[in-house]
Amino acid sequence: MAVTTTVRVRFSETDAIGHVNNVSYFIYIEQARVDFLKFLSISINTSDEHIKAAVVSVSCDFFSQAFFDDELDINTLVEKIGSKSLTLRHVIYHSDTKKKIAEGKSVVVLLDVKQNRSVALPESWIDKMKEHLV
Repeated sequence: MAVTTTVRVRFSETDAIGHVNNVSYFIYIEQARVDFLKFLSISINTSDEHIKAAVVSVSCDFFSQAFFDDELDINTLVEKIGSKSLTLRHVIYHSDTKKKIAEGKSVVVLLDVKQNRSVALPESWIDKMKEHLV
């Protein structure tokens, strides 16, 4: 099951060509990732102040253009659950035409900032993520 985030393209997110600048899609993916975790009631702030959620990879492929004031839907699903990481897939569609605009992935880990290494995902996270696995 996908969790959907809707964004409206702001003028500042477009470029000289008039379409959404490629950098803006990474902002949309970030918003969708945060909304997805909130939907699952997963806090990126853990009770241990030395353990933080960190994005270790993010990518995006572009299929069509979007423009100022377009409304976009970002469907977020879990693509892979590892012992120390999870991969989210973000598919971006034009809200009205349903045309696929872009598709991205983000990989999240829990990082022990004192030791600068990843740690195991909590079972509670894994259980919630399984419901949204592709």
